[in-house]
Amino acid sequence: MIRKTITIVILAAALGAFLYFKPFLFQKPTPPRLIDRLPSADFIGKANILDLARETSGMMYYHKIPFRDFTSYEFLLGQGKMYGLNLQKQVYLFGNEGGDWGCMVEVSDSSKIGQGIERLRKFITIEDTTINDHKIFNYKKEKMFLHYGRNYLFFYKGADFNSYFNQVTKAKYLGIDKAWKTFLSKKQFRDEHLVIYSNWERLQNMGIKTAMFAHDSDSLSFNLKSYLRKESPFYITKKESGKGFKNIENATKSIELHLDISELRKHPEDKLYKELAKIGKRFGFPFVDFLKSWNGDLSFMEGGLQTIQETYIETELDEDFNTAEVEKTREVVVPGYSVYFTSTYHTPIFINKLLKKGILTQEEQNYRFLFSPLLHTTNNRTSYQFYSGQQAPKTIQSTRNQVIWTKEGTRYIFNIDSLNTYEAFGSLQIPVRRIFRRNKLI
Repeated sequence: MIRKTITIVILAAALGAFLYFKPFLFQKPTPPRLIDRLPSADFIGKANILDLARETSGMMYYHKIPFRDFTSYEFLLGQGKMYGLNLQKQVYLFGNEGGDWGCMVEVSDSSKIGQGIERLRKFITIEDTTINDHKIFNYKKEKMFLHYGRNYLFFYKGADFNSYFNQVTKAKYLGIDKAWKTFLSKKQFRDEHLVIYSNWERLQNMGIKTAMFAHDSDSLSFNLKSYLRKESPFYITKKESGKGFKNIENATKSIELHLDISELRKHPEDKLYKELAKIGKRFGFPFVDFLKSWNGDLSFMEGGLQTIQETYIETELDEDFNTAEVEKTREVVVPGYSVYFTSTYHTPIFINKLLKKGILTQEEQNYRFLFSPLLHTTNNRTSYQFYSGQQAPKTIQSTRNQVIWTKEGTRYIFNIDSLNTYEAFGSLQIPVRRIFRRNKLI
């Protein structure tokens, strides 16, 4: 009787355990979310395509861009619905230093995507293949790949498709990549329509823990706001003001900095310090000596032409046909080129090192930086100035920390907006008229 009772109890317990664990034993694994599939890369980002289209529509119409109707909010929304793409949700972007890139888009109706692919076949040659029961569409000429599932579409352009394809298709539920998890939790630029987060090893080597960039634009310019956070202090602060060239706005290339670097000199163990020194060594530039000799103010400008008086020797014949060397002067047009920087006691040592390495060459009392025109120089106990004209450019007190660089007719303007112990904020401005005319950003 006791044995029979024990048997019944065991059977009841086993039945209860089976009923309790049955949902866990036979339930299907939860499929990964779109964010679980996002592949890691040097640069990752997110974009609200429809809001971005709405924001840039004024710029497109102002410049009368021929394809502006195809980038409008209404057109993109309609195309998304027609081909089963949910463009009202974030589109996720990724790219690498090498130039390969891709994106992930949420799918609302995967049965409609085939219609879009068939439409593309009318314009380009698309091949398809199957890998592990997953269908892949490939445009070989441009190394473009497309794959989609029930709730996602994956696009990639580059030479490393298999690596990213495996990350996308072998993802697990709640298995979001660490870099994406960090990025999506950031509050910085949360309300912007296009945000890029850097996972780049080079920035990490400089001690940059977080690097983020956000799009902002008006009808005249494309602006890229930047945010950097360092794992240790920057050891650099902005000065309230410093001396800089008066007419620097007219230069095609210019740099103006007013920084306090006294703390940085004291921390050669800092990652940023070490990485900058390594880069300087690669190009033969004595960075450590430069840091010791520079007192934080730098003004450089290049652009335009300047007329100078040049002395030369000409051989002449007198009345008796005897030769004589005569010293004369003539006007010569040279490129405008000027450098001003505040100095320390170490500057003469730094100048001598530049001379020994050939970065700076001396011709009598004048100097030449690499391929610059011949430069006059003035210096005192607190500053040095090099200039190609007859007179040194005027300097004034300035608060700007700015780089202006003109490349192929496009004028880029970068500003250091603010700088505190661990954070730096900046902005890059690019005129859109030149971008649309050349059909390229850089």
